[in-house]
Amino acid sequence: MRALEFDPVHDTRRTFDGLLSAMSRPGTVHEVPAPADHAVVATLVDHEVTIATADESLRDALSGQGRLEPAALEEADIVHVRDHSVDVRACKRGSLVEPSEGATVVYRVDSVAAGSGPGTTVTLSGPGVDGTATLSVSLPESALAALAEAQSEYPRGIDAVLSGTDRLAAVPRSVTMEVT
Repeated sequence: MRALEFDPVHDTRRTFDGLLSAMSRPGTVHEVPAPADHAVVATLVDHEVTIATADESLRDALSGQGRLEPAALEEADIVHVRDHSVDVRACKRGSLVEPSEGATVVYRVDSVAAGSGPGTTVTLSGPGVDGTATLSVSLPESALAALAEAQSEYPRGIDAVLSGTDRLAAVPRSVTMEVT
């Protein structure tokens, strides 16, 4: 999306590839165009996908492209979170019949890295993870504990994308997340 200074072909493809790899291999970190949260939203949102975001530049860019379908946090398909004040437990989690109707939450964080490091450490296990995987993310333990709770009723739950400046990692609803 040119309004967000992304090449709508090359940057979107690069972001999609990174996002696909991150979702299929939870706990891995992938480089994408910066800012990563905007790149993810620009890649996922079209005129049929609803979004909840407080980011005015993102709203304006999506609106200018005819792709903004705003929704309340509880009803949005994509929830863009720039801070930790949003309680993701309020996001839609799908149903047993249609678990795919759960929201995807795109967090904007200062940093996300594989392994232990500065920030809160989470350990992932489950489909796509060879044994366990560890991520270090600049979110408070309380925000990550809320995410773990929102994902605790598999197959219902939410998918999460942790977006640093130019890197992202995914925590799909199918994995178990432990905040350590």
